[in-house]
Amino acid sequence: MTADTLLERITDYANRPDPWPLYAELREAGPVVPQRDGSYLVGTYHEIVALLHNPRISVDPRNLDAAASDPSQETRRLPFLRLDDPEHHRLRTLTMRPFGPPHSPGRIDAMRGEIARITEELTESVRDREQVDIVDDFAYPLPVTVICRLLGVPHEDEPTFRAWTDVLVAAADIGTGEDIAQRQKAAVQAQQEMGGYLLNLAQQRVGRPTDDLLSAFVNEPDPALRLTSEELAETAILLLIAGHETTVNLITNGVLTLLRHPDQLERLRSDPDLLPRAVEELLRYEPPVHMRERIPLADVDFAGTTLPKGARVIVALASGSRDPKRFHEPDRFDPTRPDNEHLGFCSGVHICFGAPLARIEAQTALGALIPRLGTASLVQDPPPYRTNAMLRGPRHLPVAF
Repeated sequence: MTADTLLERITDYANRPDPWPLYAELREAGPVVPQRDGSYLVGTYHEIVALLHNPRISVDPRNLDAAASDPSQETRRLPFLRLDDPEHHRLRTLTMRPFGPPHSPGRIDAMRGEIARITEELTESVRDREQVDIVDDFAYPLPVTVICRLLGVPHEDEPTFRAWTDVLVAAADIGTGEDIAQRQKAAVQAQQEMGGYLLNLAQQRVGRPTDDLLSAFVNEPDPALRLTSEELAETAILLLIAGHETTVNLITNGVLTLLRHPDQLERLRSDPDLLPRAVEELLRYEPPVHMRERIPLADVDFAGTTLPKGARVIVALASGSRDPKRFHEPDRFDPTRPDNEHLGFCSGVHICFGAPLARIEAQTALGALIPRLGTASLVQDPPPYRTNAMLRGPRHLPVAF
């Protein structure tokens, strides 16, 4: 096989359990590898970082050549994650005000006790069971419950917004072209329904503030700092989805990795203080997000290749985090790894908004599970994976005790 089929092979579900040899092939062929479908793949660490920090490279899908012939793209509503500066900076700043420093420095840190309590409830609920699905019984319920409480979304509505989430995440996946139009059509409908649902919840809090993000958004006293209805809908959708989807993978991949490395598991059981560094290593070694899309705003000469204006450029973050030119023995899981500036939360101005929350959740969840994992074993290895290539993680992870 040739290098111009790498994107097709990386996104092929058959390679979901072990994409790492393909990423090694990508780095060997790189740093920039043109694909048969007209896209470009970048998989080396330093080039990925340079691309993510380049102001001539856009995140807005409306800048794709393929979007130019679709009039609906002009009015497409996008969250700030898919917008360029200065609009990205404006919306991200307004969203950050009730979420974190400097205006709300204690909100996320104050969630530690609540996260620990939810974690304890989940571990107690499965304590006497001989087999547990880490995804359904633990890794999914924890971040969903946390983001529901943080936003102010009733947890009993979880089945409803889970269906919308599945559609929207599928539409955002990195693929080679199959059924994209159908997925986008379904995503538009899910976006409208989910946005309407969240706006309705927010409007119920106007003049009746509660201690959650939706309430903080709609009760902002300064009109200049208030999100419009459309901005609020898109921001709430983003926070709700991003607030749990990636963390599910981080926790699940963490358990899978530790059970595959019993020596490191025992090391963490005997020295829990290593856990924060272990989570950083998991973000490098088995990251929850594998790829992101970028679009040149003009023809850009980059690493010996001209990236054409409007072309689809895929940055393989997971490949970059295992680049031997940046990390010593990158295919070795080392919870004590120094200088671990991984790409697990991306890089540049679009670095993950919820990274502090994800770190707390992962540290708390794994800290509760590790004492029990010494007697645990994988029921199936490799486990069944989610179809999504961008958000890679097991769909189920059955573990026997």
